[in-house]
Amino acid sequence: MKFSLIICTYMRPDALLKLLISVQDQILYPNEILIIDGSLDERTKKVLKENNFENLKYFMVSEQDRGLTKQRNVGISKVNPTNDFVCFLDDDIVLEPSYFENLLHTYHLFPEALGVGGYIDNEIKWEKTSENYTPKINEFYFDGWKRKDGSRFVLRKKLNLDSDCAPAFSPLFSHARSAAFLPPSNKIYEVELLMGGVSSFRKSVFNDFTFSDYFEGYGLYEDADFSLRLAKKGPLYINTSARLNHFHVASGRPNLYKYGKMVVVNGWYVWRVKNPKPIIKDSLKWHCITLLLIILRFSNIFTTRKRKEAFSESVGRIIGWLQVLIRK
Repeated sequence: MKFSLIICTYMRPDALLKLLISVQDQILYPNEILIIDGSLDERTKKVLKENNFENLKYFMVSEQDRGLTKQRNVGISKVNPTNDFVCFLDDDIVLEPSYFENLLHTYHLFPEALGVGGYIDNEIKWEKTSENYTPKINEFYFDGWKRKDGSRFVLRKKLNLDSDCAPAFSPLFSHARSAAFLPPSNKIYEVELLMGGVSSFRKSVFNDFTFSDYFEGYGLYEDADFSLRLAKKGPLYINTSARLNHFHVASGRPNLYKYGKMVVVNGWYVWRVKNPKPIIKDSLKWHCITLLLIILRFSNIFTTRKRKEAFSESVGRIIGWLQVLIRK
C-alpha cells in the first residue's frame, strides 16, 4: 500500500522532530512525507536540514496559505498521484511502531472505508469491566470498559442533555462525545467523526472533497466538518490498535479569547453541517448545552488558579454565542 504522510506545522520544530523520529521507527514507512510549514521563522527548516529523513519533502507556505485547513489542501496538491492513501498527523504527536501498519490494514478489512483514524493512547485512563457493568453517575461505560466522566458530562446527564449517540457520532443537537470516549479495546469502530490530526483517507476522496477554508488559522473543528461531509458518502472507522501519544504542545495555539469564540462559532457551523434544518427541540438542546458550558467555564474563575485564562475564554464563548444568535 503506497501512502503519503502530510504534517502541517506551525512554530513547533522540536515537537516535529520527535514526531519524525517516531515515524522513522515505523514498521511500515511512508512513501513520501510532506512537511507543510506555516511558521513565521526558519527554525523548522533548519531542524530538518540538520536531520535527514527518508522520502521527506519540505514546503514553506506564504501568508495566504497559512492556517491548518489551507496547509492541508496545499499538502494534498503535492501528493504523489501514484499513492493510494493520504495520512495526516499533528506535529505534537509520537507514534507507536505499528501505527501505520495497523491503520492501513483497516482498509484491507473494510474495503469500502473512505477514511480511518488512529487512537490516542496517553490521555485517558480506562478500566476493563464486566459486560453487564452499571456505571456510576461520574463514570462513562462503553463496550466493556469504563472511564471517569468529566464534570460537564455528569451535569449534562443530570439535565438529560447528554449525547444519545455512540462515541464519535454526532447527535442532531451536536455536542457529541468524541473519539476519546472509545476504549482501548484493539477493536475497529465505525464512526462519523475522525480526529484530523490522527486521520487517513483514500486519495480518491480528494477528487471531490477539500478541507474548508471557513476554518481560519488554528482550524478548531475543521476535522468534524470534513468527516461529517465525507460520512454522508461512505463509512469511516477508527482502529484502536493504531496507537499514538498526543502531547498538546502549547506553542502555536490561539489566545484563549479567540479559542473560546471558535468553540461556539465553529461548533455552531459544524452542527449545521450535520443538521442543516434542526427542529425546535434540537435547537433548544444545542443552545442549552452551549450556555451550560459557558457557565461551567466561567465558574473556573473561582475554582482554579488560572483565573485570567478562564475569564478570557468565557468572554470569547459569550461573544461567539451572541454572534450566532444575532448573525447566523
